[in-house]
Amino acid sequence: MKTIRIGTGAGFSGDRIEPAVELAERGEIDYLVFECLAERTIALAQQAKMRDPGAGFDPLLERRMRAVLAICQKKGIRIISNMGAANPVAAAKCTIDIARELGLKGLRVAAVQGDDVLDVLASDTFFIDEADCVLGDFEKQVVSANAYLGAGGIVDALAAGADVILTGRAADPSMFLAPQIFEFGWKMDDWTKLGRGTLVGHLLECGGQITGGYFADPGIKDVPDLAHLGFPIAEVGEDGNAVITKLSGTGGCVTEATCKEQLLYEVHDPKRYIQPDVIADFSAVKIAEIGPDRVAISGGNGLPKTGSLKVSIGYVDSCVGEGQISYAGPGAVARGRLALDILHQRLELANIQSQEIRGELIGMNSVVPESTTSRDDPAEVRLRFVVRTNDLASAARIGEEVESLYLNGPAGGGGVTKSTREVVAIVSGLLGEEHLKTHFDMMEA
Repeated sequence: MKTIRIGTGAGFSGDRIEPAVELAERGEIDYLVFECLAERTIALAQQAKMRDPGAGFDPLLERRMRAVLAICQKKGIRIISNMGAANPVAAAKCTIDIARELGLKGLRVAAVQGDDVLDVLASDTFFIDEADCVLGDFEKQVVSANAYLGAGGIVDALAAGADVILTGRAADPSMFLAPQIFEFGWKMDDWTKLGRGTLVGHLLECGGQITGGYFADPGIKDVPDLAHLGFPIAEVGEDGNAVITKLSGTGGCVTEATCKEQLLYEVHDPKRYIQPDVIADFSAVKIAEIGPDRVAISGGNGLPKTGSLKVSIGYVDSCVGEGQISYAGPGAVARGRLALDILHQRLELANIQSQEIRGELIGMNSVVPESTTSRDDPAEVRLRFVVRTNDLASAARIGEEVESLYLNGPAGGGGVTKSTREVVAIVSGLLGEEHLKTHFDMMEA
């Protein structure tokens, strides 16, 4: 039975680059997949593209490509990634430029497009679930609308001979499903195999999370050598069943427990994990350790796809101003609480209009409510004061007020930081896949 090896090069935009290089150098893999696009990231990328038509792709794309392109071309490893974000064509051009600098002749790079549907959505009929209204009645400034594409466009690019495929908004598992469809010749309505391939993609998509990263909890779930955490590899057979493993000599672990945690990650209904290509059924999945850092995955299934695609709408929600200051020594908590009280009063005196205010002492009540903690008065706290406003000018006042605590607040404050930012938020709706036109542009070095 034919087997292919798929490695994960990244599980999020800011992920480490070294494990991907290790996989390329000695992983004996056929595909290296970089999953780098979070729900809100693409709206931020759209904003960057509006400021600069040549921008809008993942900021680490250049570093990643410089690190792995030559190795992958030499070893025949094909790269798939959503690092194209809001601008797959610009990302592909950047990759071609790097290939030429490195002297990599003949490298073929495809930019898969079609996910940007802002001009496709009908303002009078497209319904936004969270806002309970149609797009035309949505009162916020919309900056992006991207549909979650399935594996089809990537499969087409593979069939056309692409060595590197860069997409925008594609469903995370679909990037791993595509090479399975291509290599094994699966039909696009073989729901069982598509369900199994989606299961493999779901297990791989978060990179180091399935090899012990995020899983680790000292004394409860110990993971060896996290500093050198290795990323996962799936050995996939023609039937869609797989073995999850990692490179020998790397840190972390692949166990029944790490695979089960990843299996349940972001899954609302294990019997109906809705994806663009298939409704995956994980309810009968079997997970078995068959050796050190080797876990067999079987029993996935699938149901016919819905024909609708999730669309993420990015919009400008508000502006946020933030300031932080530290207090240490005897009475640090009392001084921090006094500082928070002062800030609330000064916000009112300055007549700054706010949508939301959050004041907290990190180490006391910033994550867990203070009433649930059982600790003595700590020797230091970090005050964080955040206000959501309607404009950046008002947001800037927040950090200024925190900074003024140096000489206009309690004793012993120090280490002030301040920032302002525009908040881009996400709402969503469903769009029939018949409204999309997926295509790719091919470039060659």
